Amino acid sequence: MDSTNPTPPEESQADPDADADALERTDTENAEAEKATTPVAPVAPPKKGGIMGIVKRFNIYLMLFLFVLTIAVAVIIVAYFQSQKGTTKATVTTQDLNQAALDQLANSDASVGDPKQLLNVQSNAVFAGQVLVRGSAEIAGGLQVTGSTVLVNLTTSGPAVFDQAQVNKTLSVAGDTTIQGSLAIQKGIQVNGGGSFSGPVTATQITTNAFQLAGDLTLTSHVVAGGSTPTRVNGPALGSGGTTSVSGSDTSGTLAVNTGSGPSAGCFATITFARKYNAVPHITVTPVGSDAGGLAYYITRTATTFSICSASPAPAGSSFAFDYFVVE
Repeated sequence: MDSTNPTPPEESQADPDADADALERTDTENAEAEKATTPVAPVAPPKKGGIMGIVKRFNIYLMLFLFVLTIAVAVIIVAYFQSQKGTTKATVTTQDLNQAALDQLANSDASVGDPKQLLNVQSNAVFAGQVLVRGSAEIAGGLQVTGSTVLVNLTTSGPAVFDQAQVNKTLSVAGDTTIQGSLAIQKGIQVNGGGSFSGPVTATQITTNAFQLAGDLTLTSHVVAGGSTPTRVNGPALGSGGTTSVSGSDTSGTLAVNTGSGPSAGCFATITFARKYNAVPHITVTPVGSDAGGLAYYITRTATTFSICSASPAPAGSSFAFDYFVVE
């Protein structure tokens, strides 16, 4: 018996169709291999002539650049010609005016537009003569006046700066006023409300109905008490033929006494103030002369009068005086 495996009958038999397919594939593959190994000659592209061929060779960005450059050159040319038109100087014809023409212009006027229209002047304007504004004038910018200005009525709602201002009649200020420099007033000043001064005030004379100090009063000169002279009525202490006289004012003064014969104790005189005090004042009396100094003098006082008296009789036929100083 043979030790090799016998081939089955089905596998040992050859398939005619399979062999034919194998031979066909082998021929095809061989043909493709030969085609791949064979060098192929380059095929030249077909030549395209004419304008379209040239246009397609240009880059699209180059075309855009040329388009923009063309527009820019056109704009420059147009602007140049426009500037040449703007710089053309206009020729203004002049005409001499005689006196008759000037008189005619002075007696006539010209109206431009109507009240509903607005006249805009872009350039500067110089008026050699007078300018009359019948209505209100509104100035949006600053106003500079180099010459003198006469204003019948001036109302400012904002800050105003004047190098020098002269008011011939009345100056009314409804709000607060701040003056940084000196203020010189040639005539009187009337203040209906209060006044506050943070610095020194210098005045040759101050006349006021009431004067109130919140601090100390320092006087570097004399105190002169003015005012009307009070009146007096003689008392019984003068004796027969005695007289008195008063000088000064309600604030300070002197009572001069001349006794007669047979003086007695009592009041020499009663002095009535020219102006009544609001309350009973403080009165200081100083005797003048040795005859007055030896008396036991005293006073009585009210808001309207005060009397200078003596508890002992004065010497007969003597003359002396009493100084008085009154403070409310």
